[in-house]
Amino acid sequence: MSKPISSYRGRFAPTPSGPLHLGSLVTALASYLQAKAQGGVWLLRIDDLDTPRNAPGAEEQILRQLEGHGLHWDEAIRRESQHIEEYQAALRALERSGRVYRCSCTRATLEATSLPGTDGPVYPGTCRSGTKAQRNTSLRLRVDDDDFSFEDGWQGLQQRHLLQDVGDFVLRRADGVIGYQLACAVDEAAQGITEVVRGADLIGSTIRQLLVMQGLRIEPPMYRHLPVLVDAAGRKLSKQNHAAPVQIEQASVNLVAALRCLNQEAPPEISGLSPAPLLEWAIGNWSPSRVGSSAWRTVPGSGALQHPGYNAAQQREEWLQ
Repeated sequence: MSKPISSYRGRFAPTPSGPLHLGSLVTALASYLQAKAQGGVWLLRIDDLDTPRNAPGAEEQILRQLEGHGLHWDEAIRRESQHIEEYQAALRALERSGRVYRCSCTRATLEATSLPGTDGPVYPGTCRSGTKAQRNTSLRLRVDDDDFSFEDGWQGLQQRHLLQDVGDFVLRRADGVIGYQLACAVDEAAQGITEVVRGADLIGSTIRQLLVMQGLRIEPPMYRHLPVLVDAAGRKLSKQNHAAPVQIEQASVNLVAALRCLNQEAPPEISGLSPAPLLEWAIGNWSPSRVGSSAWRTVPGSGALQHPGYNAAQQREEWLQ
């Protein structure tokens, strides 16, 4: 009798702002193994809405890197730039709820008035009571003065007070670009994602996306947030920090290193294999419980761990839109 196919649907969603580095490979691999170990499918989405951040040729390079490491997606790629109408329809639905308002705050104003929050800067509600400006305004979702929580598969129970820790957040930027939180929430539903595997630096985004899903009456996926990889100086491995791209010629070495970062130690006889049999072993031996609940983790052998402040740059940039 053949093994029944799981209803599990996972995904990897890189931004085409540069090539994959070890940190992004770890995320891709973890999401891939979590899907394949359950007999599910693994999907690929390109988060390319923020066109100023898109680097020429980056998407093609990312696809080559994934394929070169044996990470093959199971369905057609979803590119956000091809689904603007879906996001606009979702935005109109949220506007009908009466919880969306215009915000005319400039970047300078936001910089000067931000409040500290668990996951980054919190909007102080400057335009909650209205703004006279009709042009060059963003659209924000009004949050409740209430507590919110969700259970994370690796990081455990996550609790925030919405007004103090999250704040009203952007659904559409002042330049007209749909905000990341709205687009991502719509994407998960459109692709039928049942579980999201990504870095712990995005826990704040997860809460915002869950609020969007709640407003749109979308059944949310489950979430697992990985420890964020940092170097010996405590800096997150990222394109902004000029992390080195993973080389296809060293695919097996890279996969073994990524497995080590996930606390999935490959035996010596596996290390020399090509990506396909190496991944077959990894799927058969995948143990999610070994990943652990740390919010950050140093690259093995890179030195002492320091607190990275790993989410600060991204959360700040999103908040300033």
